[in-house]
Amino acid sequence: MKRVVCPFAVAPVVVVALASVAVAQEPSQVPRTADGHPDLQGVWANNTATPMQRPAAFEGKDALTDEELALFRARAGELRENEQAGNLLGDLLIQQVLEDPNFREFDAGTGNYNSFWLVERELDHRTSLVVDPPTGRIPPITDAARERRRSLPRPTGGRADSHERRSLLDRCVSYGVPNLLAGYNAYFQIAQTADHVVIYQELIHDARVIPIDGTPHLDDSVRQLHGDSRGRWEGDSLVVETTNYSARGAYRGATQNVRVVERFTRVADETIEYEVTFDDSDTWGQPWTLMIPLSRSEESIFEYACHEGNYAMEGILAGARSEEAAATQP
Repeated sequence: MKRVVCPFAVAPVVVVALASVAVAQEPSQVPRTADGHPDLQGVWANNTATPMQRPAAFEGKDALTDEELALFRARAGELRENEQAGNLLGDLLIQQVLEDPNFREFDAGTGNYNSFWLVERELDHRTSLVVDPPTGRIPPITDAARERRRSLPRPTGGRADSHERRSLLDRCVSYGVPNLLAGYNAYFQIAQTADHVVIYQELIHDARVIPIDGTPHLDDSVRQLHGDSRGRWEGDSLVVETTNYSARGAYRGATQNVRVVERFTRVADETIEYEVTFDDSDTWGQPWTLMIPLSRSEESIFEYACHEGNYAMEGILAGARSEEAAATQP
């Protein structure tokens, strides 16, 4: 794999006030529905290349200079021309630009599609999606969370012993809600009425039908894979609060008591500022927030036909049984 030298690791630290990625519209200019609320409807994309957490090379620096950004874009373009698609997903693109020693090839054994099949990633001056804490880093996990992870039962046997030994992702059940992975089927369609909002994400075609009429949350005893979402308007921002996750649906190792608050604010004709706050005192020492700029798309969302661990599960398990039988033969 072609390696590049990171120009940012040796650049002087320049603290730049982080401006919004889009110039906010005046309230009167925001497109509105018949009931007077901002019109969020349409298809929106998360194709940002900004890393989730601020890399060590950018410590103390929340924004790149224009010169650094131009060089960053050039090198990202070079990688796009030469890398398999898997190595360009999520934060993997940034890891390569920075020569992160923790970078690991995606599908190193089998390879992956070429970059023709991926969308162009969008680059701006920000050095992290995380905006709070100001360090741009997710807070460290608590001692309780560390102990909880240590005490998890260690699986025995092989991953092909049963379909339940495969992850929900492998089985094409869910990638989680909300989906924060950029650059890979990261499109969302929003529809709204006076009393409900529907947020449909392309990845595994998950849809949330969210009441915004004051309907209370489900009883705490009712737990769901994607939680229980309720919305409300706060000024011109749609706020969606999700609780009641099941243990398998919690995000980034959080407990099922995690509270997720999403804020959708249309700041321009082509941009929604999408903020997400995670709050789980049993997992992190403080709540943390990230902001993703969603870009308007005129294209329709395609069907996400995930079959590798769906229709292919029979072949995965049958192949493992065949190998086991062969191993017992003299």
